Amino acid sequence: MSLVLDRHALNRRRLLKTFGASAVTAMALPLVTGQAFAQAVFAQYPFQMGVASGDPWPDGFVIWTRLAPEPFEIGYGMPMAPVAVDWEVAADRGFKTVVAKGTAVAPPELGHAVHVEVAGLEAGRDYWYRFTAGKERSLVGRARTAPAAGVALDRARFAVVGCQNYENGYYTAYRKMAEDNPDFVFHYGDYIYEGRGNRVWNSASGPRENVRQHFGGEIYSLDDYRRRYAQYKMDADLQAAHAAAPWFVVWDDHETDNNWVGDIDQDGTDPKLFNLRRQAAAQAYYEHMPLRASSFPVGTSIQIYRRAAWGKLLELNLLDTRQFRTDQPCGDKQTACATLDRPEAEVLGRTQEKWLIDGLTASKATWNVLAQQVMMMDLDRDPGPGVVVNPDSWAGYRTPRNRLLKQIRDRKIANAVVLTGDEHQNFAGELQLDGAHPDARPVAVEFVTTSISSGGDGVDQTPEFAKIQAANPQLKFNNSQRGYAICDVTDKRWVTEFKVLDAVTRRDGALTTRIKLAIEAGDPRLVEA
Repeated sequence: MSLVLDRHALNRRRLLKTFGASAVTAMALPLVTGQAFAQAVFAQYPFQMGVASGDPWPDGFVIWTRLAPEPFEIGYGMPMAPVAVDWEVAADRGFKTVVAKGTAVAPPELGHAVHVEVAGLEAGRDYWYRFTAGKERSLVGRARTAPAAGVALDRARFAVVGCQNYENGYYTAYRKMAEDNPDFVFHYGDYIYEGRGNRVWNSASGPRENVRQHFGGEIYSLDDYRRRYAQYKMDADLQAAHAAAPWFVVWDDHETDNNWVGDIDQDGTDPKLFNLRRQAAAQAYYEHMPLRASSFPVGTSIQIYRRAAWGKLLELNLLDTRQFRTDQPCGDKQTACATLDRPEAEVLGRTQEKWLIDGLTASKATWNVLAQQVMMMDLDRDPGPGVVVNPDSWAGYRTPRNRLLKQIRDRKIANAVVLTGDEHQNFAGELQLDGAHPDARPVAVEFVTTSISSGGDGVDQTPEFAKIQAANPQLKFNNSQRGYAICDVTDKRWVTEFKVLDAVTRRDGALTTRIKLAIEAGDPRLVEA
């Protein structure tokens, strides 16, 4: 073992007592008064995966780490016993003024992950945090509390990221994003990819050698998922991005399996078997993300959709387009078919959809954000006389798509902005009930942010998508390079800056601004900034 621990300090019965019957308090497992932990002694550095913060509120945020001295070994270098982890939050980077501190439990049931919900802080300011286990100390992360509820703000500036296939490229974009010092980060999903390690992959231009490889085969068990998250999280550029700002995270498909929805996977696996995989994936996602106790997984279910505010300026509706969705139409093939108009089709499910519409209707924010995973524009991907849609996007679900957009239009939801990922390209467009026959006034605007690395080195625009853009009047911009977006928002104007890299197969990729696109408050039409 890499750790010497007093195994009598906290036995299983007392740990369950600490969890509580509903396990809700597992987010920041407190030490019961009188419990004594022996000094932890590690043979290897235990904070191999860095630190993270997330879900900022006006009075606090979540801070996260996970103890794993040997992440790829059986047992990841830890005993199957709980471990005490001290944490501190300070008002300055040097920790001269510590404003909150405590001790949490890293339980083996959660892979020795620690989630602490810090509260009682000042609104709208930076804090710094760190962890200590035994004599080992983590790196320092910067977090930020949300502004006070309803307060007017001059500005918010945040990043949009996602789709980070480890094999396809380096995380240079994350290092650059950290240097941008955003208020917060929205991660739209595909944090990991589930496939086996491969030396080569079949790109659009033929076989390409991966710059690095996944450890092991395709992942199914909880241990598999834990090792895959560890491989991603050990990347220093990703650690820098997490340490730079608090994140709001949602998942997409690859955190479980490509294009899964509900209890259906892409291979037609018996749902009873696939649900075992879903359960492992949900637990591993929670273990590795800075999520609150309200997202603690129960079986296959995990509470991904939730709402957050950034003063009066922004209301973020963080959505889940996987757990409650019906099967993709057209056999999940890019084509057109009669089932695109299925009346029973769902993307969000009726409960989440009602929650979203009720929240949008009640919102007093200047900008109402739908932060989600798959494209909402109904792009026709056949530039000729035919019709081709991506069935894994909202375009494959015309009934719920039209229902949602009509509600936004008819209820006069102010300044609705949809933030999306998944496509491994940048897109910006105006949302219409029928994109092929646009109305004079769009319903909302959508910004689709490209991948961090998925797809490897890109180009400015492929010939195919140049034709698709010309055939789709609602699509105003498209680019096929890797990178991220920075959203710079005031009460008068929203500007999205698409930042792109010339290469991700080299660590020295050059970052440039490809374009800045703007929306004026009250006018849902895109213009170049």
